[in-house]
Amino acid sequence: MTASSAPTVIAPSSAALGADGTPRTYEVRTFGCQMNVHDSERLSGSLESAGYVRAQTGTDADVVVINTCAVRDNAAGRLYGTLGHLKSRKDAHDGMQIAVGGCLAQMDKDVVQQKAPWVDVVFGTHNMGSLPSLLERARHNDEAELEILESLEVFPSTLPTKRDSVYSGWVSISVGCNNTCTFCIVPSLRGKEKDRRPGDILSEIRLLVDDGAIEVTLLGQNVNSYGVEFGDRQAFGKLLRAAGQIEGLERIRFTSPHPAAFTDDVIAAMAETGQVMPQLHMPLQSGSDRILRAMRRSYRSDRFLGILDRVRERMPHAAISTDIIVGFPGETDEDFEDTLRVVERARFASAFTFQYSIREGTPAATMADQVPKAVVQERY
Repeated sequence: MTASSAPTVIAPSSAALGADGTPRTYEVRTFGCQMNVHDSERLSGSLESAGYVRAQTGTDADVVVINTCAVRDNAAGRLYGTLGHLKSRKDAHDGMQIAVGGCLAQMDKDVVQQKAPWVDVVFGTHNMGSLPSLLERARHNDEAELEILESLEVFPSTLPTKRDSVYSGWVSISVGCNNTCTFCIVPSLRGKEKDRRPGDILSEIRLLVDDGAIEVTLLGQNVNSYGVEFGDRQAFGKLLRAAGQIEGLERIRFTSPHPAAFTDDVIAAMAETGQVMPQLHMPLQSGSDRILRAMRRSYRSDRFLGILDRVRERMPHAAISTDIIVGFPGETDEDFEDTLRVVERARFASAFTFQYSIREGTPAATMADQVPKAVVQERY
């Protein structure tokens, strides 16, 4: 448990105790991005604060929590496949509980319990801290609990956190997203961007360092738009510089920025702050300006490449990675060739490449000219 947010652990609640009076065990399974990894640390922290203990590797936990992702079309298949496997374990494990949370739970709501009625708790992205009480209610009432909040009530960083690493930690600087990319379901699930105050972020980093961390990764759906909510468009660069002044902190990373709002003051802060790693994850998505327009990505390929040039001018050996989507609706062979040309010029250190998949509820899902799956796979 980190010193950054861990409350004093009180006596375990009745729900956290087995029939023999010993603490019940838990396991958290994480699907998805770094935000979900950090959310899972908070789920673990909340459970341990309530008296649960982490299950030993290779043993069946009394409580299995699945923290879901909704970005890809195979997310639902992966979830229900996992739940089907867990059903047989639950049938043989008296008192076992299964909880499903995160983005897919937020999106599907009632569907999870319709398809997997043996699930005990379904919760969303805005109420992670209520998991222990939902488990207790489900156990006491012997019926499933569904609680999906539509907006954030308590900033997640106020929750206790069980870190997976001694030397590094995640620090959320914002939650939610104000962008309207036509392929992405995340803004409708995590809501509009909410920024933490710089003082709160820096205090959390100091406490992590006091707890043994020498590296932090700053997290946000779009980290370089940080500060817009409280009227400071240069807040992210200032935050990097201020974090670099914290004694004992050796490495600072962040993910992910958006090319449209990536400014030279951030590049300068990276280059001039020794603790900031010469590493940048900059999502391209497509090298075709026509497709970028259809994606509602508010930059074009020349601007993207210009950012990389300016980064390398200040940090010649910077490792730059990216995200690329192939097969977006309407993508032609010419559009795909444009992407290949930009990739060649960008000289990425690595790339996460995805086949476009329809996400219900997004504008791209109903666009004409969906690319045949065989063509998408060939381009991938």
